[in-house]
Amino acid sequence: MLVRQVIQNDLPALEWDGEYRHFRRLYRDIYHSACQGKAVLWVGDLENEGVIGQVFVQLDSARKELADGVSRAYIYGFRVRPKYRSQGVGGHILQTVERDLTGRAFQFVTLNVGRDNPDARRFYERYGYQVVAAEPGRWSYLDDQGNRREVHEPAWRMEKHLNRY
Repeated sequence: MLVRQVIQNDLPALEWDGEYRHFRRLYRDIYHSACQGKAVLWVGDLENEGVIGQVFVQLDSARKELADGVSRAYIYGFRVRPKYRSQGVGGHILQTVERDLTGRAFQFVTLNVGRDNPDARRFYERYGYQVVAAEPGRWSYLDDQGNRREVHEPAWRMEKHLNRY
């Protein structure tokens, strides 16, 4: 599997055969943010299969406890196709992202993991992330039809100091 940055032609593949079509506008906006150097989008690309995993990295945010553009970055939208879970795909993608952030002189990486997703929390803990706060998980976006969708995903904010490998 090759872990690489997203190119524009990858955007349809991020929808996972329509499962995440409702995020189409969000993906487009994130991609434009990456083109401006404000984010980095990654995919796990498997020969003859295509995109089997993805993660987005926000380098700066209005919420400086998540990403401050200097020392702290925020990971989100991290998913691996079910068929490829528990095979090292997520770990390979995560370690690639962490190496990239270290190379950019970031010291901390933060993320939110759903309170109802203990498997994901254990995954991050295996890679050195620790819970640092509770997050209400309220946010909204415009779906592919232009309708505002309100989301409520209570989460744990987790953090890792990148110099601690």
